[in-house]
Amino acid sequence: MPDRGEGFPRPTKTLDCIGLYCPEPVFRTREDISMVQVGQVLEVLADDTASESDIRSWAKHSGHELISVEKVDGGFRFLIRRMI
Repeated sequence: MPDRGEGFPRPTKTLDCIGLYCPEPVFRTREDISMVQVGQVLEVLADDTASESDIRSWAKHSGHELISVEKVDGGFRFLIRRMI
């Protein structure tokens, strides 16, 4: 996926959680962040309204950097940098 010109880094991996409900997007994000190297970016797509607060909280408590949260096509696009 090319850089969208918004100054955000290009994701290394995309996790599609569309159609999944709490707590599944957070569980899958936790698993998939380990599949990218420290410093790389995981893109997460989700449409569960709870995912916005859940993923924000998870990133804060797990020590990863939540680079951005965008509302897109009835859902959310998260960019998370693996920090540890």
